[in-house]
Amino acid sequence: MTNFTEMNPNPLVQYLNKPASEFTRADLIKYIEDHNIEMVNFRYAGGDGRLKTLNFVISSRQHLKSILTTGERVDGSSLFPFIQTGSSDLYVVPRYRTAFVNPFSEVPSLDILCSYYNKDGEPLESSPEYVLRKAHKALTEQTGLVFHVMGELEYYVISEEEDLFRAVDQKGYHESYPFAKWEHFRTEAMTAMAKAGCLIKYGHSEVGNFMQDGKLYEQNEIEFTPTNLEEAADQLVIAKWILRSLAYKYGVTVTFAPKITVGKAGSGLHIHTKLVKDGKNQMTDNGKLSETARKAIAGYLELAPSLTAFGNNNPTSYFRLVPHQEAPTNICWGDRNRSVLVRVPLGWTGENRMIYHANPVELPENDDFSQLQTVEFRCPDGSADIYLLLAGLTVAARHGFEMGDALEKAEKSYVDVNIFDDAHKSRLASLNKLPVSCWESASMLEKQADIYMKYGVFSEGVINGVARKLRSYDDQNLRDEISSNKEKMIEVVNQFFHCG
Repeated sequence: MTNFTEMNPNPLVQYLNKPASEFTRADLIKYIEDHNIEMVNFRYAGGDGRLKTLNFVISSRQHLKSILTTGERVDGSSLFPFIQTGSSDLYVVPRYRTAFVNPFSEVPSLDILCSYYNKDGEPLESSPEYVLRKAHKALTEQTGLVFHVMGELEYYVISEEEDLFRAVDQKGYHESYPFAKWEHFRTEAMTAMAKAGCLIKYGHSEVGNFMQDGKLYEQNEIEFTPTNLEEAADQLVIAKWILRSLAYKYGVTVTFAPKITVGKAGSGLHIHTKLVKDGKNQMTDNGKLSETARKAIAGYLELAPSLTAFGNNNPTSYFRLVPHQEAPTNICWGDRNRSVLVRVPLGWTGENRMIYHANPVELPENDDFSQLQTVEFRCPDGSADIYLLLAGLTVAARHGFEMGDALEKAEKSYVDVNIFDDAHKSRLASLNKLPVSCWESASMLEKQADIYMKYGVFSEGVINGVARKLRSYDDQNLRDEISSNKEKMIEVVNQFFHCG
């Protein structure tokens, strides 16, 4: 067995002795036959961002081959609001690289994510997953770069209140069991995700924890490692499904809602990005942030107002994006500063000898940590349409290279101070702001629509559909109207509790 597979937690990778990206139909049939798999489940994201399901009981080898070859028909009008009932038939066709063993089914099952195709067998242009693929293709064709991303998935576990080993309110950051009650839930979820092909960096408890109405609310985070754009999106969708399924198994609730009560930490979906060429990270140059990175940052900042249309998808998103909190409201970037919209986190750039100081018996090696440097986009949250959000970020990165003044704009929007200090009021006033409502986000999307539609990445129908949905919330002044009304806020939160 090769070094690649011997420690890989995905049982298909172990057994087939090849990376998931190389899975074939014959590989899946072999695994299914050799492991007595009885059922195949097709999974595909609907317009609400949640995975939908078709179950197939395998009746013969020919039946299995047929399922994996032809896909199946579905009613698109029941899955997406922009598809009319008169022409709603779609095909869902499996992507073999996404196959994983279902960790919850009592019947041995193999699950596979699918892509949508229209009646003529062509990719559905408006499918978020296909929009993502088009965005990546356009970026690579125009710049020669590929996009690697990963998400920080924050969520709350909600259970019955406990008196033993209570954590301090809003002081749960990296807390350990037994003060963090749901550490075992998180580690079990991470293990299931890894076996399903997700690349996990780490997990930990987060700041948010509190008691309310006899319930314990405990915030956690699972962070992934950067990988190819399309795979990163699939992993986030699978991870959310695993967390919800495991919560149901335990009889508790999980929510990715951006804000669930006044005065407590909200949940974000920070996205780390890096641009790669010939397998090498292009975000650093001689230990410093590269021109490539700064151009991408300029693109993120330029399209930030409209990116909220994909990453901040319901009114409660804008209860989280309020001034003087860690969630950003000002369109700027900086190093390490967590109040900025785009953050350049510590990346082990320059000469790093910490490990040899901590471990004097370790012999120094010529380590290169440049691959670890990312740039983080901090405003999205759990309401995001993951495929459209990452497609939008890909467009923004590409746009940064097409802006004639990208480096100048990046320099002007760099912030190295606490912009909320009184001494820096003028600097704060000079910065552009993110939208404060879904309504405003829709307007910004329409204003910048041509950039998204360039090269045929986003269709006009997708742009109009997203804007129409956001405007339907009619929330122009909602944040101000209910900011001091806890009962009204909880009513709105409950409406969008299981978003994304």
